[in-house]
Parts: sequence; C-alpha cells; structure tokens
Amino acid sequence: MSERHDQVMAALSTVIEPELHRDIVSLNMVRDLDIQGNAANFTIVLTTPACPLKDVFLQRCNAAVLGSVPGIEKLNIKWDATVPTDRRIQGMLNVPMQSIVAVSSGKGGVGKSTVATNLAVALAEAGAKVGLIDADILNPNIPQMMGLSAGRPKVVNNKMQPIEIFGVQVMSTGFLTAPDKPMIMRGPMLHSAIRQFFTDVAWSRLDYMIVDLPPGTGDAPLSLAQSFPLAGAIIVTQPQEVAVSDALRSAAMFDQLNVPVLGVVENMAGEFFGTGGGEKLAQERNIPFLGRIPLSANVREGGDYGRPVVVHDPESAAGQAFAQLAKITAARISVVMMQQANVIPINIIG
Repeated sequence: MSERHDQVMAALSTVIEPELHRDIVSLNMVRDLDIQGNAANFTIVLTTPACPLKDVFLQRCNAAVLGSVPGIEKLNIKWDATVPTDRRIQGMLNVPMQSIVAVSSGKGGVGKSTVATNLAVALAEAGAKVGLIDADILNPNIPQMMGLSAGRPKVVNNKMQPIEIFGVQVMSTGFLTAPDKPMIMRGPMLHSAIRQFFTDVAWSRLDYMIVDLPPGTGDAPLSLAQSFPLAGAIIVTQPQEVAVSDALRSAAMFDQLNVPVLGVVENMAGEFFGTGGGEKLAQERNIPFLGRIPLSANVREGGDYGRPVVVHDPESAAGQAFAQLAKITAARISVVMMQQANVIPINIIG
C-alpha cells in the first residue's frame, strides 16, 4: 500500500463513532480505500441504514484528512450499512433476523401499537429490512393500522407468508380470524402462538423484527423473553403520572427478565395530557429517553384508515418525531449488539 493510503487511514483513525465511542478504523467501518490523484475514495459501513450521523461522519472525516494528508484535497465517500447480528439468535433459532425488539407498555390506551407501527415503517423507509409481529394475540390492532384488515396470508411449503406493505413484512392473528370473532386462549396457547409467528412464518432476511406486545406484564412478554433473545425493549407511556407508574412496572419486568430497555417513548404529548412524564421516568430508571410524539389528529386518522403518519404526513411534527425515533432506536440497538459482542465496553450507554 502507498504511503498516502497509510496516511489517510491514520487520519481516519482519529474519527470517533459517537455512539460506540471508538474510532471508525478499528471498528472496521472504513472499507475499500482508493487514492486517485488528489481524491481519497472509500466506503463507510454504518451499523444501521437508519443512522442519524452521516453528516457528522462527513464533517469529521473531512476535518481529519483534508489539510493533514499532503496531496489529498477531496473525499468521495460511499455509504453502506450492516446491522450487527444478535449472535444469540443464531445459537437458538433458525430464523433470518438480526435483532428482535419488543414494544411494550404498562397499560392500554397509550398508543403502543401506533408507536410500533410507525417505528417499523420509519425503519423501512430509512432502508432497513423490517418485520412486524402483532403479539397482542387476543386484541390485534396492527392489521387495521397497516391497512390490512382484509388480508389473509398464503401458505407455501407449510409456512405462512407474511403480508408486506410499506416495505414491512407483517404477521398478526388478525389475519387468521374474522374481525367480529373473539380470540379466546389460555396462557400455553398464547405462548405457542407467539412462537409460531417466528418459526412457522417464511420471513425474508430482516435487520429488525419489531414485536408489538399486549399491554401489561402478563403471559405474552414473559413468553417472548423466555423463548427468544431480545435485543431490547421500548417502553411507551403517556406523559401523565398514572401512565408513567404503569410504565415503570413494565420497565422493571424487563429488568427481571434480563432484557435491555432501549429507552422510553413519551406518546400523545401536548396540552391535553401534558409533557415530561416519559422523560422523568427515563431519568429515574437511568435509561435513555428516545423521544416525544406529539398528540395529533393525523396520527389517530392514520391508525384508523391504515395509513401510518410517517407515510401519509411525513412532514408533520408527529411524522418527523417518528422518523427521529427510528434513527435513535437503530443507534441504540447497534450499541447493545456491540456490547454483547464485546466490541465496546458494557458501561457505554450510547
């Protein structure tokens, strides 16, 4: 390799990945460096296609290389992404997914399914391969929120085919029964149904599997955590104190199950319900605050009519808040996966 090649790599080794707190060279994020004249051409492989830090990397790479490496006056950077794999999945399950993320709430009515739906769609719009499982087996809402209330999965080679919409592969018990027919199951049946949604569905290879759990701390989250390695859980709450106290119990449950809590989302924030409860919970539990979703009629309309707000009104305050939530969540998952792989110290929160 040329001297200038080594000089550029040395300069790039001073660029620190803000979430992982290590340089991008030692993290093997810099690939295919090629020097042509006064230009350095290379690829930066991000840990998620939803990375919010591209502009930060661009600025830091330019600052590190230009002016410090003789003869290099221009950087041509290509972008790629490889989501870190949860190695526990490879050891336990034959399912083609990198990370499994649970979306939970301490009580019903806080918009948990709305958050799960828009998070999944926003991740897909950012370029990730995403699945969405409606694990609220007895009261499935995802089909309506995704505009799939009339859908029915096909069966090929004894496996159900997930239904894809907005770039997201979806599976729900709502596809398997008439909307006016109740789902009546005991605990063991719930456990079996959740497991089958992973093992008996022909999922394509996915970066993220988002699992919308029923509210509370009952059989479904316990079955999920005991059956599958979770990259982490997201806790959804409203701002007011009664919702926060329920969310606190949900966070404590995941602590007992040894599932990392990726953070707290405060939903329906605004004049009616107030603000700040979710952020207060995050501070008290020493977990990240992932974001605040404003109370908005277009979010409710999107759920009613099967058009998630990130699709039908992406420039709205709520649409932008969900897009930002997807980026922050993806970054948090990368940190957790790197911790499990011992790539970064376990005490890095991100």
